[in-house]
Amino acid sequence: MKNCIILVAILFSGMTFAQEVKPVLEPFGKKLKATYFFENGQVQQEGFFENGKLEGAWVSYDQTGNKISSGEYRKGVKTGKWFFWTQNNDNAFTNLNEVDYSNNRIAAVKNWKREALVNVD
Repeated sequence: MKNCIILVAILFSGMTFAQEVKPVLEPFGKKLKATYFFENGQVQQEGFFENGKLEGAWVSYDQTGNKISSGEYRKGVKTGKWFFWTQNNDNAFTNLNEVDYSNNRIAAVKNWKREALVNVD
């Protein structure tokens, strides 16, 4: 199961940048903010570049605007905790995968399921 999640995370991150979509670029201090859009006008992903490399927070969304991943880059390398959300057909949250990156490699994966969450009233 862990290998499957790792594969999905790697494929997802590769697919989002392999598409022929040109971003809207805006200066943001020393960085350049990039926003990619789906054909329907919804934001696909947004983040920053610095010196031609991915830098800082990046967030990806599905075509209806639901967040599907977020994480940090440093000098083009994934670092720290990344989060990948999945939804069912009703766009309800079903799973959260927490992936820890260390030295540009996956160090740990945690899976969170909606059924495991406890409601406190």
